[in-house]
Amino acid sequence: MRIALGVEYDGSRFCGWQKQPHLRSVQATLNKALSTIAGEEINTVCAGRTDAEVHALGQVIHFDTNAIRPHQAWVRGVNSLLPRDVCVLWAKEVDELFHARFSALSRTYHYWLYSHPIRPALAYPYLGWTHMPLNLNAIEQAMHSLLGEQDFSAFRSSECQAKSPIKIMYEAQIIPRGALIQLVFRANAFLHHMVRNMVGALVYIGQGRENVQWVKYLLEQKNRTLAAPTFAPHGLYLSKIEYSESWQIPDSHGRPHFFI
Repeated sequence: MRIALGVEYDGSRFCGWQKQPHLRSVQATLNKALSTIAGEEINTVCAGRTDAEVHALGQVIHFDTNAIRPHQAWVRGVNSLLPRDVCVLWAKEVDELFHARFSALSRTYHYWLYSHPIRPALAYPYLGWTHMPLNLNAIEQAMHSLLGEQDFSAFRSSECQAKSPIKIMYEAQIIPRGALIQLVFRANAFLHHMVRNMVGALVYIGQGRENVQWVKYLLEQKNRTLAAPTFAPHGLYLSKIEYSESWQIPDSHGRPHFFI
């Protein structure tokens, strides 16, 4: 049978989602706990692979198993074996045609940016930081250029393995919350480092180092070397995976960010 899980994790002490030899990954950590509960080797597949120090509030994974277990075994049972920086939110038996990655209609990422002269201490692993004041109106205007079906090569990592740089951005908005700034991006899919590279460009615009048309220019040029440096991973959260209602996947969107 195929089981889908909703997963939340603090990425601060992980090398990222994907398992790697001799490194602590979210995938390997979950595989180990699930294998113990199932009594057989479990290999998980996720909706969106996150990098080192990137967090997730609404990651979705699936795995196949021959084990018959009560629902709570896949949630509370697995959580009892997991470290405190990762937990299962829900579990659901799904059709074998369901795929956490390929069945997804969209992914939503939130980037939390702290705009303050002094860097954060306690919240440092969970926020991006800029010491310079930001023009939020300029950032908002620039974000409009990201919407729609576009070639996002200018915001693509050189290590990206995606077959195509063309993605559809459904939503790009800024939500000011005092010294905290929430940047929201929803697209059908994202390239490697795409969100962090877009945030880097938007921060440059907010600081006045580039004008509001710069994002449009970068998209037209399709050249990563012309854009801003990749912004820090700490403030990035995979917040929601959207699926067709026919799959009846629970919605874990709305889990609170502890700092607001």
